[in-house]
Amino acid sequence: KKEFLIAKKNNLKIIEWTIDNYNFEKNPIISKKKFKIIKSLSKNCNLKISSITCDFYMERPITQCHSYYLKQRVFNKVFQIINSCKTHKIKKIIIPLVDNSSLRNMKDENKTVEFFSKFYKLLEKTNIKILFEIDYSPRKVLNFINRFNNNFGINYDTGNSASLGFKLKEEKIYFERVENIHIKDRIYKGNTVKLGNGNCDFPKLFKFLKKINYKHNLILQSAKTWKNNEIGEILDNIKFIK
Repeated sequence: KKEFLIAKKNNLKIIEWTIDNYNFEKNPIISKKKFKIIKSLSKNCNLKISSITCDFYMERPITQCHSYYLKQRVFNKVFQIINSCKTHKIKKIIIPLVDNSSLRNMKDENKTVEFFSKFYKLLEKTNIKILFEIDYSPRKVLNFINRFNNNFGINYDTGNSASLGFKLKEEKIYFERVENIHIKDRIYKGNTVKLGNGNCDFPKLFKFLKKINYKHNLILQSAKTWKNNEIGEILDNIKFIK
C-alpha cells in the first residue's frame, strides 16, 4: 500500500509486479481477497500494473522438475498467475530463462517449449502474453521464439545483454517479438551498476527504439542504491533515461 502511495507522489504511472517462490500463495496479486484492495489502490493512485515478472520460475524451472508432482506444482502456479492477470487486466507475464532457469541444451529447450505450449488456449482466451527473458545469443533467441505462436514474445533486458557482450545490431533480428524492456546497466561479464556506468549503449538503444516505433513499456530494473534512498535513485534513473 505504501509503495502505491509513493508512486503516486512521484508521478509514476506503471509498475511491474514480482512474484517470488517464497510465500507464493500469500502474494496479494494471487489472493482473491486482495483484488478489491489492489483495484482501489491502482485507481486512486493512477498506477497501472502492466506486467508480472515470475522470479519464482528461476527457483523452480520446469527443466529441473523430475517428478509429476513438481511439474504439476509449476503448472498450477503459471495457471494461477494467468488467471490473476485476467482478473487484474494485466496483459504481460515475464518468464525468466536466465541464471538457475537458463536453458543449458536442446533437451532443456524442448521441455520448456512443450511445457508452455500447454497454455496456448488459455492465453488466447484471456488475451494475455507470456514474454521470455532469455540469455541465448541473438540468432538462438529468434529460433527459440519462432517455435511459439504470437501469444508469446520476448522481454529484452538491456543490462543482461551488455553483460553477455551482445551487440544491438545483431539483436535487431528478434525485436519484432520484443514487447517489454527491462532498463538495467551491467559491466561486461560483471554486476549491475548505476545507469550510464556499465556497457549498455543507451543512446544507440533509444535511437533504434524510436526508429522502429517501439510502443511497449520500459521497466526500470536498475541497480539498488546503498544510500537508503531508493526513491532518489529511481528519480535519478528516470532523469537519465529522459
